[in-house]
Amino acid sequence: MNSTTEETMYIPTYDDVLVAHERIKPYIHETPILTSRFLNELTGAELFFKCENLQKAAAFKVRGACNAVFGLTDEDAKIGVATHSSGNHALSLSYAAGQRGIPVTVVMPRTAPQAKKDAVIGYGGSIVECEPSTSSREAVFSDVVAQSGADFVHPYNDPRVIAGQATCSKELVNQVNDLDTVVAPIGGGGMISGTCLTLSTIAPDIKIYAAEPLNADDAARSFKAGHIIADDAPNTVADGLKVPLKDLTWHFVKNHVTDILTATEEEIVAAMKLIWLRMKIVIEPSSAVTLATILKNPDVFKGKRIGVIITGGNVDLDKLPWMNK
Repeated sequence: MNSTTEETMYIPTYDDVLVAHERIKPYIHETPILTSRFLNELTGAELFFKCENLQKAAAFKVRGACNAVFGLTDEDAKIGVATHSSGNHALSLSYAAGQRGIPVTVVMPRTAPQAKKDAVIGYGGSIVECEPSTSSREAVFSDVVAQSGADFVHPYNDPRVIAGQATCSKELVNQVNDLDTVVAPIGGGGMISGTCLTLSTIAPDIKIYAAEPLNADDAARSFKAGHIIADDAPNTVADGLKVPLKDLTWHFVKNHVTDILTATEEEIVAAMKLIWLRMKIVIEPSSAVTLATILKNPDVFKGKRIGVIITGGNVDLDKLPWMNK
């Protein structure tokens, strides 16, 4: 499943998405669409927020995790699952494994938000800590898998995970008619790949924009260069968007994304605060990058009907990014 060439890797299809949606429906919410007249006036666009912060485990990643876990044979499931993740995939896989009653081990950076570590433990997951870099994460993880033999559910570069994430935009287009554009955050590219998979099949006229922190803009630079550029340890408040693209997610990004837009740390925090203040919902910094890029690029989005994917709501309430400023 972790192949290196497009000829050999399995690229999920929309049929996989349909199967995934039926498989995971008992374990997820169909999350609501929220709107804000204030934010519409501020942006000059009609914004429809798909609120995955109100998902099980407060993250869209439950979709892909449940698809992977509940797609395992009984024999494979007994051995358990493992992954590496800065947080939301870790706690989502822990949730899914708990629902099936199987063991789960996650490698997490020691700097990951405590709220996300607590959630992993609360769902029954075991944590092995690593340094906050992609190289450390993957090295520590290889040892974990060698010892346990658990099924590796990659946070994003896994066709089972991408097919699960694709169910989010499937719901979105059924909930909101006549969208012009969908904007979603990009880190490793699992959500954006799922968005590409769904929309390119059932709504190919909808443009797809990815939103990324300027401090972790390897996807934007990859998009411009035409090949993957991977940063090892970028520093951004959007902790869920630090990881680089991989071969499978790059396939979807290069073929279906219209553009990748970036926002500064200050713009991300301001957008996060704005959503908390005006919409009265808890979102994490990674989710705020979408609104930040919409505000920053009015000429791109003015007058459009825009689906905005809010990816998660797991935050440490004692360390909000606007505190002590």
